[in-house]
This record gives sequence, C-alpha cells and structure tokens, in this order.
Amino acid sequence: MTAIFILLSKLGLLNSHWGLILVYAGGQIPYNTWLCKGYFDGIPRSLDEAAKIDGASNMTIFIKIILPLARAIITLVALTNFMGPWFDFIFPQIILKSANKKTLAMGLFEWVQKQQNTQFTRFAAGAILVAIPITLLFVYLQKHIVEGLSSGATKG
Repeated sequence: MTAIFILLSKLGLLNSHWGLILVYAGGQIPYNTWLCKGYFDGIPRSLDEAAKIDGASNMTIFIKIILPLARAIITLVALTNFMGPWFDFIFPQIILKSANKKTLAMGLFEWVQKQQNTQFTRFAAGAILVAIPITLLFVYLQKHIVEGLSSGATKG
C-alpha cells in the first residue's frame, strides 16, 4: 500500500475517487483475466469446430456458444468485483482524507470509532443496509453460478 500511496501521490490522485478506481481496476484485471482464461480453457474446442463446420463466424461462435457456457465465471467475476470495493475499508482510509469523499465503510466506522461514541445501533443498521445489495445480487445471480458448476456434470 505504501508504493501505491506514493504512486498516487506523484500522479496527483490522492484524495480522489479516480485513484481508487484505477487501483481497483488495475488489480482486478490481471486476476480476472487469468481466472477466465482457466475457465475458457475448460470449454471443449469441439464445440467451436462443430460450429465452424456449420458455417458460423467467430463472433457468432463466441456470442451464441461460448458466452452462454461462460455465464458462471462472468457472474463470479462481476460479483467479486462489486464486493471487493464495496466492503473495502483500509485502502480508502489511506487514500481519501476529505470528509465529502469518504466511502460507505469509512462513514460507518466513524459512528463507532470514538471512545465515547454510542451510535452502535446506527452502525448495526448501516451494516445491514450495506449487506442488502450484495445479498440481493447474490440471490439473483446464484442460479447462473449453480448452472455453470453443474453444466459439466454427466448423469449416469
């Protein structure tokens, strides 16, 4: 984090949301590319070849065959990329100093950080409200994850 802090300082991106966005995106792109590559390698090449023989273009093969099979990994990547910054506290605490630029986690922490602070009920309510979007997103996307995990299973 020290190196990232110095880099953002030299670029003039301290105390800005753009600095956070660049770090989050820059950190997630290589990992997600590697994760998706491993998943795409597991999709049989015979599906591509059969579609080629039937006269499908590369774009048609990708959109109509590969993407539906990769729905599980795309869902997982979307869910984890949303959850990481949503719950992150330490990194924004270091980068953002202005009161008007604080993230949700930083604002919640302010309610309980002082010694004489008695706003624990507000903190608990805020923590539940923070968890609701993630829970709803997971419930909505869970069917895609389960379909992707069981798509390679054979009966028999």
